[in-house]
Amino acid sequence: MSQANQTTASVVTEFFIVGFPGLQPRFYSLIGALLFIIYIAVIIGNSLIVVLFVIERNLHKPMYIIMLSLSLSDIGFCTVALPKLISRYWFNDGYIGFYVCLFQRQLIHYFGTLNSLIMMTMALDRYLAICYPLRYPVLMTNRTMRLLIAFSWVTAMIAPTISLIQTVKLPFCGPNMIAHCFCDGSSINQLACADITVISLNAYAVAMFVLLMPFSFIIFSYLSILVSVLRIANAQGRMKAFSTCATQLTIITIYYVPRFAVYTSTNIPNTQMNSSIRIALVMFYSLLPPVMNPFIYCIRIKEIRQFFIKWCVNINRTSLKVHTLPTPK
Repeated sequence: MSQANQTTASVVTEFFIVGFPGLQPRFYSLIGALLFIIYIAVIIGNSLIVVLFVIERNLHKPMYIIMLSLSLSDIGFCTVALPKLISRYWFNDGYIGFYVCLFQRQLIHYFGTLNSLIMMTMALDRYLAICYPLRYPVLMTNRTMRLLIAFSWVTAMIAPTISLIQTVKLPFCGPNMIAHCFCDGSSINQLACADITVISLNAYAVAMFVLLMPFSFIIFSYLSILVSVLRIANAQGRMKAFSTCATQLTIITIYYVPRFAVYTSTNIPNTQMNSSIRIALVMFYSLLPPVMNPFIYCIRIKEIRQFFIKWCVNINRTSLKVHTLPTPK
């Protein structure tokens, strides 16, 4: 057989999602069930936010437009990432087509970038609301927020597409085992039959830009908020402002800090992280915020909590009326 035919025969047409390295097969069903519960929790919790926004016209305000967008993004990310991983552990079906894997990779990085931009928009909204409360209704209208959110959904595609173009040009002719829970840029590039040093550095630079630009603005905005809050004479007002921002800061910390650690350990020499720890961190910052977001907002934001209670009461009343209807003679 000629060298050309050997190369053609060995071209990778599909990848295999390994998942968590070193996990014993006896735990596969348990992990699959846990991931399934997480996925259902994300879908139900975030769909609740979407439904509340649709049926309650009073929630059509800038802050809730952000929450709607974040919920849709979280649903999209988990729908792209989790079903194949669940299938891998429940049915040992870890194989994924080459181009399907690239498509998953694109959407994984797209939703990651989108969440970063949405959180930057959320920080901007809180900055204007607390630092410029009198001008906030003029500066941040529903139309302005819709434009900012639309801008985020469109521009979030740029960075992943740049990295995808570089990945598509790489030759894949050897191993096809992706040591990760889903197809991501770094794991796929490491399987290429070529020197990926330049591509890895470019991908790292793009990732850092996508993360650092929003993160820098978020830090600036919350420092400004802190200064403004400390100037409030009313202790109750200070506590209310801190309470509003504390939840968002918690989610932001979970989202950004582990991400910086993972990206740095993957691309900077002499900072290599154990693969199991790296994957665990990725799953931590990828899945915890989508699970936490709807429950935190429903519990902590008074307006949403009131609408949710009213909605449940109305459903209960309707159910009682149906059950108390007189039986026809």
